Amino acid sequence: MATTADHLRSTLDGRWREVRERVRAELSATPDFAPHYTPDLEEARAKTLEQMRLLAGNGYAADGFKKDHGGTGDAGAAVTSIEMLAMSDLSLMVKAGVQWGLFGGAIENLGTARHHEAYVKPLIDLDLLGCFAMTETGHGSDVQALETTATYDAATGEFVVHSPTPSSRKDYIGGAAQHATMAAVFAQLVTQGERHGVHCFLVPIRDDNGNDLPGVHTSDCGYKGGLPGVDNGRITFDQVRIPRVNLLNKYADVAEDGTYSSPIDNANRRFFTMVGTLVRGRVTVGGSAGAAARVALSIATRYALQRRQFSAPQSEDEVLLMDYLVHQRRLFPLIARSYALQFAQNELVSKMHDIQSIEDADPQEQRELEGRAAGLKAANTWHATRAIQEAREACGGAGYMAENRLTALKADTDVFTTFEGDNHVLTQLVAKELLTSYADEVRGMSPVEWMRFAATTVSDVVKTRTAAQQIIQTILDTRQDNEEDGSLFNRGTQLTMFEDREQYLLSTAARRLQGAQKREENPFDAFNFVQDHVMHAAQAHIDRVVLEAFIAGIDECQDEEARNLLSDVCDLYALSIIEEDKAWFMEHRHLSVERSKAVQRGINDRCRKLRPHAATLVEGLGVPEALLGSAMIDGPGTDTIRKTQIFR
Repeated sequence: MATTADHLRSTLDGRWREVRERVRAELSATPDFAPHYTPDLEEARAKTLEQMRLLAGNGYAADGFKKDHGGTGDAGAAVTSIEMLAMSDLSLMVKAGVQWGLFGGAIENLGTARHHEAYVKPLIDLDLLGCFAMTETGHGSDVQALETTATYDAATGEFVVHSPTPSSRKDYIGGAAQHATMAAVFAQLVTQGERHGVHCFLVPIRDDNGNDLPGVHTSDCGYKGGLPGVDNGRITFDQVRIPRVNLLNKYADVAEDGTYSSPIDNANRRFFTMVGTLVRGRVTVGGSAGAAARVALSIATRYALQRRQFSAPQSEDEVLLMDYLVHQRRLFPLIARSYALQFAQNELVSKMHDIQSIEDADPQEQRELEGRAAGLKAANTWHATRAIQEAREACGGAGYMAENRLTALKADTDVFTTFEGDNHVLTQLVAKELLTSYADEVRGMSPVEWMRFAATTVSDVVKTRTAAQQIIQTILDTRQDNEEDGSLFNRGTQLTMFEDREQYLLSTAARRLQGAQKREENPFDAFNFVQDHVMHAAQAHIDRVVLEAFIAGIDECQDEEARNLLSDVCDLYALSIIEEDKAWFMEHRHLSVERSKAVQRGINDRCRKLRPHAATLVEGLGVPEALLGSAMIDGPGTDTIRKTQIFR
């Protein structure tokens, strides 16, 4: 008979719950996938590659590719599978993501039949190992400004790939140091003396013996803060010649005589269309960070349920860490946020799957997907950084021991906040997508016209981007009709506070931007003037999206006890967000001083209420016993790491 934890896990697993259960079973049953501590680069890289070969042998990568190309065409399952690898080994997750998500995704989404036929099956089976060479020493987030060039030579029918400056070196590239034999290289396409922007080219970089090919120079990034199993490296090109057909030409092509053509006339739109097809990598990074946070919180909570500290008055027994309110307040809000973010991640993956399963996706839906992916990647990775650190501290000195895994989780996920897009840049991307709705209308408005616009259009923009719209509207209508007391535990009150904050911040950001544009001659100065406000608006949007996803997730739960527990967890999430931005809510009179105190009391109340369910909550997070990999907690499989560790 299913337990409450089973119902929590099933609900949290979402649309691809069967995929998650299968991966849990496969990873738990195979000793090769047990969490391990292997700081030596050579051994760690060899182990990760061997794990990759085991995955390939089990057909692990097929979901990410279309049926016509040798896959199953299940994009959602592909992202879910790689995300689950984060519970086992983040080096493995990153290596798999680079090979099948980024390198394979570039060929699948930017290439045409000639590339699919030649490369997809070999890269699925690992007969072709590749890397994704986008980031340069001088440019990471600003991809349009990459300096590497690919100049077409009509006399030979070849592109000449070249690194013209020290800052054009491809940097931090996973697979480039050792294993990759081919790179998907992003470079400025030049033909007939004209630049056409960044395009992607397939460039062989090593021979079968692992030696650099002529004109290619690779080097090893060496030890990093974490991820020892990923062979990050650098690549420079010195007039490297590749065939014309190595241009991934779905969105642009060059004829034999050097004539450039594209079905998309506008260069900016063409670039963002190409990059937008690679959104899967950003979705995967966010989800994997969330999975790592769930592992850390599972370890810390289980430890707090067995570790005792200080005697209680009139008792000979020492008190469990989890019985202290301060410890509950350290862990429970983070557990609540893990639930919330996973529900939001589930909706994102589902939307991505649906869009990528059709040939001609609606451009507006594609842009909204990219914005949502950017926002949740930032939210998930920042949450992982915070949650893993808090989990480490909550375990004291034991949390600092390598055998208890938290230090490795911290080290391995730290870079997630900056790869696949720096989080601050991505947060601005979210805001710009939202503000685009105002760009044309705002210009030239009088104050009266602006207020009328803000009262209608701004509200509509928020509502049209709402997930589970019918459920949300019902909750708001119910509150309006029957519950005017504005209780902080009332879901309608929470939703209203989140929506009002987002609407106000977006509308005032747009108004401030309008004013800055009138004052400043340089558009950069105008945007820079309101950058802090824009970031706050984007964060408010992400928070609202996550809350609504949580509410929709609760509605999907089939078990009454689990649903009630999720409702309490949702309260804790909502109140925690309000507490973090309490100053704004008070400044704008959404909270009085007394209601502000009530937020803190409400958080304490929910922490106490959830205390008896601590073990159930972390079991619901879905981390298998065999993948906890922490020697300090009791239970089956927790001595695995002792057996698999390699200390140097």
